[in-house]
Amino acid sequence: MSDSGAGRRLRVAFQGERGAFSEEAIVALLGENVELVPRATFEDLFSAIREGAADLALAPLENSLAGSVHQSYDLLLESDYHIVDEVTIPIAHYLIGVPGAALDGVRVVQSHPVALAQCLGFFAKHPRIQRVASTDTAGSVREIMEKGDPAAAAIAARRAAAVYGGEILLEHLEDHRENYTRFALLSPDAIVGDGANKLSLIVRVKHVPGALHSALGAFATRGVNLMKIESRLIKGTPWNYSFYLDLEGSTTETRVIEAFEELRQNGHEYRVLGCYPAARSVSNASAATGTASRAQN
Repeated sequence: MSDSGAGRRLRVAFQGERGAFSEEAIVALLGENVELVPRATFEDLFSAIREGAADLALAPLENSLAGSVHQSYDLLLESDYHIVDEVTIPIAHYLIGVPGAALDGVRVVQSHPVALAQCLGFFAKHPRIQRVASTDTAGSVREIMEKGDPAAAAIAARRAAAVYGGEILLEHLEDHRENYTRFALLSPDAIVGDGANKLSLIVRVKHVPGALHSALGAFATRGVNLMKIESRLIKGTPWNYSFYLDLEGSTTETRVIEAFEELRQNGHEYRVLGCYPAARSVSNASAATGTASRAQN
């Protein structure tokens, strides 16, 4: 999935500016030989394929500390895109300043509110430093580089320093090293490739007692492991919910096909969001270099 044909590189959209964690995730999954398409907002990200600006899109689904990215889930459910792959990368925060800056001279640090909240230990050790919230981690690096003030720094991914020519003043500011974000690769086409062993779907159960138990039982009785379940409000129908499920299995397996048939027979509605290879572990080094890319395997 590293080339879109006719000599043109695959175009992959992501939310944020160049150097964002989403960009790191694209490189970790697909390697460097892709055209990166930064988009300002999540709405812009999900419209990139439809507008012809990208072939695929990479969207964050959940963080191991902050939880699900609900905006991504909602936009995914509203779209007709399919999950065709996923990647999980470690989130390591770096303090980045202008060349020649020093930690002792930093007085202001800016970043996305989530990144700032994940580095509280750093700010406790440096109470003189003022926190400033911004809309983007990588964008914060770009802004401090444009200002050229050695007293201003940003918290972002290592890649942002390389993209904008910043200097890393301190590594691993994050309070918890076990900090990971899972991203889904989205395509307008439903592709079930070799090695697909994970299944995502949305289920809308009948509004009767035991309906969710019935829907989950269709998979449990056949030994299909449930990896994630999350309820989402159905827009326009107050207090009615659909359920997002991640399952260990493939749409080509007999047990999964039979479970789908049981869902239909019991009056439950469902939509397969994707069948794809489950994410493998990605180290800090491979996230930065793309050495864990499936495109290179």
